[in-house]
Amino acid sequence: MSTAYEPVIGLEIHVQLGTRTKMFCGCELSFGDPPNTHTCPVCLGMPGTLPTINREAVRLGLMIGMALGGELDDRLVFHRKSYFYPDLPKGYQISQFDRPLVSGGSLGDVRLERVHLEEDAAKLTHLGESGRIGGSTASVVDYNRGGTPLAEIVTRPDIHSAEQASSWLRLLRETLRQLGVSDVNMEEGSLRCDANISIRPVGTDGLGTKTELKNMNSFRFIEQGINAEVARQTRIVQDGGRVEQETLHFDPRSGSITSLRSKEGSHDYRYFPEPDLPPVAVPTELFDLARAAIPELPLDREARYVDVHGLNDESARLLAFRRELGDYYEATVAAAGATPDGEAAPDGVTRPAEPADDPADTRRQIANWIGNDLVRRLTAEDADDDAAGDPQASKVTPQALAALVALVRAKSITRKAGGQVLDALVAEGGEPAAIVERDGLAAIGGGDELRPVVQAALDANPDVVEKLRSGNMKPIGVIVGAVMKETRGRADAGAVTQLAREILGL
Repeated sequence: MSTAYEPVIGLEIHVQLGTRTKMFCGCELSFGDPPNTHTCPVCLGMPGTLPTINREAVRLGLMIGMALGGELDDRLVFHRKSYFYPDLPKGYQISQFDRPLVSGGSLGDVRLERVHLEEDAAKLTHLGESGRIGGSTASVVDYNRGGTPLAEIVTRPDIHSAEQASSWLRLLRETLRQLGVSDVNMEEGSLRCDANISIRPVGTDGLGTKTELKNMNSFRFIEQGINAEVARQTRIVQDGGRVEQETLHFDPRSGSITSLRSKEGSHDYRYFPEPDLPPVAVPTELFDLARAAIPELPLDREARYVDVHGLNDESARLLAFRRELGDYYEATVAAAGATPDGEAAPDGVTRPAEPADDPADTRRQIANWIGNDLVRRLTAEDADDDAAGDPQASKVTPQALAALVALVRAKSITRKAGGQVLDALVAEGGEPAAIVERDGLAAIGGGDELRPVVQAALDANPDVVEKLRSGNMKPIGVIVGAVMKETRGRADAGAVTQLAREILGL
């Protein structure tokens, strides 16, 4: 009987901090500018130059630590991490070693080891499919990125599947985005992920030999790479071999994994204190500024939407993990007079004089309309727009959506007709009541108006009537559909079913 193995995964995430200048010099940061146009003697490592610490990078690092619940160091201590590679002109990287800015912390169900500050390397581009120009191997280096402030976030080995790794990284990215510490754009390299992977027999607590997958920059590639490496290690162990500790590269096009180098330990980097940056105390006001800038974070907002607003887990997560949706939802709830007691309406939104008759149900309905209807329409409407799916950038105001939900809840219009009103709002804006009046979408009134339409549908479908009279109510959908078609969706399905029962004496 073969042994089953489980992966043990820890992540190292490099986050480019959203500062105006580099970590240790005054060079401007800008993505996509001509190569080597944002450099100076300091970030190029010229002899006799002295680095200075970017105060804003420290503030953003403190914000990350506070948001993740870590222990903050009140002293900044930097080390030199020595390695020789073309993307590091100094031959070393200024980083933090044994005194990181942040120790411990957690996010969701994953614990953190540390968060430390360092500078980024430059960008290497390998030319041509084979990397050959004129018969010799060639790479070019753009030093614009060299020296960019980085926060490296290191997790504990608490992750046990590629899917969990991808899901947690999405949570981290959204948390950092809402903190405002980085644009976390994976396509531009603002967030890059390394994965340390080992396997062990299921049910055991030990740790196997780990390998490191470097610089994966999309969630899909992260999942593919981890799954490929877990499969590779499992084959090695099941065949009686030993996994070697090494750094690996995953090629998403071929699905192959290749070795880059043997995995270094801290002794290989010959860390020693940075002689040009003596330890400095972090100013108290920097802690205060960082703390004051922290907004409500996605997990906290999700919990509030479940516990206070009464939303289900799926709706709460969608709204909390997309800040623009959450802000729009809360504005709509306030416009509907359904803000929970104790919560203030968002700035610029006035609560109506008459609150909603059932605030909890109103909140749930608004969440459903946003998540299931509005976002889908906006994404289809503006597929090529950077703001696609953002209701705040649409013609549908929170007041209009609140009014639409109120019309549907009062059964002044049917849910289907509400969709037609929403289509008009997305296309042209306006007021739902005016659109209902203009397009004749008001719900058909009492039974007197609806009865002849239901009777006509029954007369046109005698086979369905026979089944209904025998006690089989499944075909009632045929009658409801026929009435809906005749009334252009203005009839209430429940009322149609009730009238059909009355007419047939059921």
